[in-house]
Amino acid sequence: MKASEFVSLLFEVEEVTHIAHLQSKSYSVHMALNEIYTGIVDLRDTYVESYSGKYGIITSYISTQTKEGIEPIKYLQGVAVQTEEYRLSLNDGYLQQICDDILTLIYQTLYKLINLK
Repeated sequence: MKASEFVSLLFEVEEVTHIAHLQSKSYSVHMALNEIYTGIVDLRDTYVESYSGKYGIITSYISTQTKEGIEPIKYLQGVAVQTEEYRLSLNDGYLQQICDDILTLIYQTLYKLINLK
């Protein structure tokens, strides 16, 4: 996965989880999704700015279509796998750390979605 593809995935996470947040009928799901869609913005910006500082501005983002009706747990589990795989491809520890922070946010959200009903 290229940096532009990873960052595009993070844009998708924001949109998908925000839509699921707005459509949720469960308060605990609503609040857990609020944390990820707001938290991912700063982490995404940190990643892009840090990457771009060394390698140049990221271009060629991939636009995704709006996805409604997703099952948040399965969706975020898939994003976690993709993020872990991408993290392993990185050579820079500071970029790996940002991916670790993204994974922390994802797994905290999964904990809340699965266990705090």
